[in-house]
Amino acid sequence: MTIRLLLADDHPVVRAGLRAVLETEPGFEIVAEAATAERAVELAATGIADVVLMDLQFGDGMHGSQATAAIAAVAGGPRVLVLTTYDTDADILAAVEAGASGYLLKDAPPEELAAAVRTAAAGQSALAPAVAHRLMDRMRTPAESLTRRELEVLQLVGDGLSNQQISKELFLSQATVKSHLVHIYAKLGVDSRTSAVAAATARRLIRR
Repeated sequence: MTIRLLLADDHPVVRAGLRAVLETEPGFEIVAEAATAERAVELAATGIADVVLMDLQFGDGMHGSQATAAIAAVAGGPRVLVLTTYDTDADILAAVEAGASGYLLKDAPPEELAAAVRTAAAGQSALAPAVAHRLMDRMRTPAESLTRRELEVLQLVGDGLSNQQISKELFLSQATVKSHLVHIYAKLGVDSRTSAVAAATARRLIRR
């Protein structure tokens, strides 16, 4: 049975590299490419693909996790295998909660990528070892782990947004944003926004 693939990445060189690697695999067919997350959602909705290889960052457009959620929300739609350079908790949780069938890093060897595609096509979970390890760590220490919302808030703090801007971005009250920050400080053992961002970046919880 042929597995039809849709490549979604905003870098032509990356798409060309993926095509070159995956076209050598028996049973794989590259049926389409998308340079934006929005286009990936459109193509996925046509039913032409079984698996979408989804990047997370697409410039100023829709985020890969948002596209993943849109694709996963359609019954009978293709599986989404996230393929990215980011291995932070914020990115991993966003993708997994959006409905991604797998999460792989772009430095994965070709055989690991091919195996992940087949696993995702079969409806099973395909996680890079490093990603699985981070998720296991979170499960072992749930009281110390930042929640998905706390990671979102902290990522925006790291991006330089004020509490007011964060409240608008996430549709939260400023009081709720402040409450999240209090919990974040306690879990990270810090007492300021700058220290929280530095600690979270060092632990690969958020991106800088």
